[in-house]
Amino acid sequence: MTATIIIVIALVVIVAAVWWSRQKAVAHQQKQLEDAKAEARRWVERLGGQVLNLVGTNEAAKQALADAAERHGAAISQLDRANTAAQARLTTESALEGLYYVRAARVAMDMDPGPELPDLSGQHGAGKVTEYRDVEVEGRHQAASPNPTEQTPHYYPGGTVAGRPVPQGWYSEPWWKPALVAGAWGVGSFVLMGALFGGMAGVPAEAAYADGFQDGLGADGDQGIGDQGFDGGDPSDAGSFDAGGFDAGGFDAGGFDAGGFDAGGFDAGGFDMGDFDI
Repeated sequence: MTATIIIVIALVVIVAAVWWSRQKAVAHQQKQLEDAKAEARRWVERLGGQVLNLVGTNEAAKQALADAAERHGAAISQLDRANTAAQARLTTESALEGLYYVRAARVAMDMDPGPELPDLSGQHGAGKVTEYRDVEVEGRHQAASPNPTEQTPHYYPGGTVAGRPVPQGWYSEPWWKPALVAGAWGVGSFVLMGALFGGMAGVPAEAAYADGFQDGLGADGDQGIGDQGFDGGDPSDAGSFDAGGFDAGGFDAGGFDAGGFDAGGFDAGGFDMGDFDI
């Protein structure tokens, strides 16, 4: 009987300890959520005040304020739906991005930009446009500038879009928006990045090409390898495809034998075709 009572008491103590631990965890999570939402609300309200009180006086400022208003609306919606601290922090990020657009609008109107803002996620690593570039890609003129101009009225505060860094700066078109919506980049975007940012100081190399595109796409829109263009002609004619600059880092096809195909003239740098006799 005594042993049974001891076991029951031990079970009650264990259950009470587990319950108390869970209650503390829930209370802690709730406190984190309330703190994160309070921080987000502070930035959202600050953004709302700026959007309401500023009127653009030129095309660049009007466009930046329109983007700021869009981020304000998105932040309000996110704040209403935030059920975790992480979601509330995303609301803060949206509001801060809107404030960067406000800051850009003030710069475009020759006003004091106001106090510095915290860095956005991925902003520092994306770099900044440091010089004016005007390029032609796929028959369209595209420009980038560190400052607002009549040719570059679209601002981006810098950050990561669909896994790729987009530098802070002013652009002739918001070419990054399709990737924001779709969550992926098209080949044409890599061509444009290479033309706009290739060799530009202050912009990381991966903002230009990266992931196989660095030497894989020509700035003129041809899907070439390095400096050797693949003209997209007759696909059965492999003679015009020169992969001279392509380095596959020592990939050895060994004794792969598929019959009478002869790859003798194909030189892929580090790609060893030594015993590759088809």
